[in-house]
Amino acid sequence: MVTDKKLKQQLQDGKMIESEEEMTEDYKKALTQTLLVSGDTELMSAPAYYGPSLNAPSVNARASCISVIQDELGHGHIAYRLLEDLGYDREYLIHGREPHEFRNTYGFDQHLDNFAELVTAHGLWDRAGIALLSDIHENTSYAPWKRALTKVGKEEQFHLRHGETWMRRLSNKNDKTKQKVQDAVDWMFPIALEWFGLPDDKKKHDDQLAYRIKGLSNDELRQKWMDSAVPVCNQMDIDVPAHYDEEADEYVVEYEMPAHFEPETKTWHFDENTTWDDVIDRWRSRGPANEKYVNLLQSNQLDPVSA
Repeated sequence: MVTDKKLKQQLQDGKMIESEEEMTEDYKKALTQTLLVSGDTELMSAPAYYGPSLNAPSVNARASCISVIQDELGHGHIAYRLLEDLGYDREYLIHGREPHEFRNTYGFDQHLDNFAELVTAHGLWDRAGIALLSDIHENTSYAPWKRALTKVGKEEQFHLRHGETWMRRLSNKNDKTKQKVQDAVDWMFPIALEWFGLPDDKKKHDDQLAYRIKGLSNDELRQKWMDSAVPVCNQMDIDVPAHYDEEADEYVVEYEMPAHFEPETKTWHFDENTTWDDVIDRWRSRGPANEKYVNLLQSNQLDPVSA
């Protein structure tokens, strides 16, 4: 059995893993944790997106929203299928866990209340998903996931184009619809910044990088996301709490991370003292829509009454 030290070196030299037999226990742990967060996030986006999709302003828009939901369900099942190869029960992962046991990113524990929030989620949060998964697709050492992400990446690009297109339309239509986009960005942008996890200097372990599950660090991925998200919002004349710093040659956040968030009112308090431990506690406590969305999925009833 290869040692972890030797495996890490082999992986950094370009070795690809095809099956569980080639893994150490620590490699498997790092891979399964990453797959679970990815699968849960894809799956939980579906009920979050479903409710506001029913209020889409046109038949074509609603059809596109439903197509996105179908894609997200499929992406979740891809991750669970890969976990099944590693000894997990896909039926249990979807239907056997309690709501608080899901490990999706925090944004999909929030209620999306209108169409503007829905398309802003596509424009900001699907963009975050693309930043993460494109890095994995390019750099991962787990070959089955690399192959599966070819399809996922193409579909996520459609989600992003849909979100950007409608954010622009609403921003250009009139002051009222533009304000709805601004209101959505106000609470969704900081959540997207949190999407990538703890700052590099706060992380205790770097197994995802050491085993080449992914190629970029949390802060590098956060910057990659801002490189595209901030200019797009600027083009729409939508305010965001970040700007390009010419001296640093990168985008910088205009508040001290982390910040305090009130999930019930979707309000950020940037001037309140908080810590990353507080943020982790918030993540673990889940958000106000967590039980509703998990129950909706586990009951197999994505219908207007349930949503």
